[in-house]
Amino acid sequence: MAFSRSLLSEDQLQCSICLDVFTDPVSTPCGHNFCMICLRGVWDSSSHCQCPVCETDFTNRPELCVNTFISALAAQFKKQIPLKPKKVLCDSCTEEKLEAVMSCLHCGVSFCNAHLMIHKATPKLMKHKLMEPVENLEDYICQKHERPLELFCRDCQTCVCQFCTEGDHSTHSTHSTVSMEKESEDNKTKLWMTHAVVQKMIQDRLKKIKDIKHSTELNKNKTEKEKADTVEIFSALMHCIERSQADVMEKQKAAERQAEEFIKDLEQEITELKRRNTELEQLSHTEDHLHFLKIYPSLCSPPHTQDWTDVIINSHQSVETLRRKIMQELLNNAMEKFVHSELKRIQQHAVNITLDPDTANPCLAVSNDGKEVTCENIIKKLPDNPERFDRCICLLGKEGFSSGRFYYEVDVKWKTEWDLGVVKESINRKGNITACPENGFWCVSWNNQVGYVALDSPSIPLSLKQPPQKVGVFVDYEEGLVSFYNVEAKYHMYSFTGQTFTEKLYPFFSPGLNEGAKNSAPLIIYPWVRVHD
Repeated sequence: MAFSRSLLSEDQLQCSICLDVFTDPVSTPCGHNFCMICLRGVWDSSSHCQCPVCETDFTNRPELCVNTFISALAAQFKKQIPLKPKKVLCDSCTEEKLEAVMSCLHCGVSFCNAHLMIHKATPKLMKHKLMEPVENLEDYICQKHERPLELFCRDCQTCVCQFCTEGDHSTHSTHSTVSMEKESEDNKTKLWMTHAVVQKMIQDRLKKIKDIKHSTELNKNKTEKEKADTVEIFSALMHCIERSQADVMEKQKAAERQAEEFIKDLEQEITELKRRNTELEQLSHTEDHLHFLKIYPSLCSPPHTQDWTDVIINSHQSVETLRRKIMQELLNNAMEKFVHSELKRIQQHAVNITLDPDTANPCLAVSNDGKEVTCENIIKKLPDNPERFDRCICLLGKEGFSSGRFYYEVDVKWKTEWDLGVVKESINRKGNITACPENGFWCVSWNNQVGYVALDSPSIPLSLKQPPQKVGVFVDYEEGLVSFYNVEAKYHMYSFTGQTFTEKLYPFFSPGLNEGAKNSAPLIIYPWVRVHD
């Protein structure tokens, strides 16, 4: 948008808090405008929200959005603000001092138009080096030789005069020197690169703020939904609901506090980066080479900031996890109704699992649809690929999971032996294997001699009310949870809790040895589990 500077002044585009031209301007409901960071700072340090100008109180903290119209005006105004050099007066004027138009490095004084005429008319003076008028002219003259500083010594990183480089005994005679103009131009190229880096850092941090806000909003929405689910599922256990809600809300508040701290730190870094960005932009336009070379070393690198690449909002412990803990506490009190609701909920995470014949022991036969596996009395000749189990009678599912939740069901009816669970991708598949969490196995086992066992460390015998005909396996990757359920009887069998998963998990199946046709029934994966009523 184009506009005339005669119509707008700096006062009209000035934040009344920082007294500078607006940065990310926002408007209050009462119509006053401030920088977003400035207004947030005022509100964060106060117990209530009010307008800093008219002191109007707001019952609820207003949602702040950048006023794009004012932001565009402020940005355009900043571009059109020229650098205002300090006014230099003529050294030769005796009465009223006129403004100088040139400074002479040889004479060491500044001249107005009238007093400069002698330099333009006298041949000897015409050879003097003139420059734009500066107040501190002595800084542009070599203190040793009283000659203009025209060269830059790259070895010493300082400005020198011509005489400093001449003569055998000169300090800089063997050093690499170039004109100040060339050194300034070379460094300006590097300056623009730094400028670009700073601008990208600003954009990265703005994006990070957006990501943090989005993550916080998702956590908040998830919390609200799970609160409602908790009330519905545990209507008869109000004391448990109150305990779980208090815990979840405290963690949500902690996540929001963490997000606010991150945003505050990011906004502070953005303020500093914007300040550095303005300094870089102003310095890149200066023609004062000495000033440039003095200031450049302090601005040539971006300011020190935190690396935000891996910063995330930590997810709070979900109500879902608390429900599972409560479930285990109440199992001994015959909470069948509770488990029924729990199983119905986790079945919503059902996935479609198919068996991977490339991992199957040569004694195993996998159906064409990849849903059934049986143990035969013959050993087939198959390629001994690295994925295949060569001695243990087992195989894996084709689908691996490295995040989220998943659930599947397996028919174990008529079986006298089986193993089910999940394993990590890098498990040993050759020779004898001990199934336990330390070796990457989280499984439950059954055979008619030992009974039901959780293959934990050490193994834990399971006392089940009735033999399962269908086993449900549920995994929450982030929570480190693997749970087993008797689907038809609707009760919980066992859970591995507090695990740490760092690689893909694959469903694990073992139909056991055939035992002379006594254990010939197949393990059957149910083709896409639907939520049971």
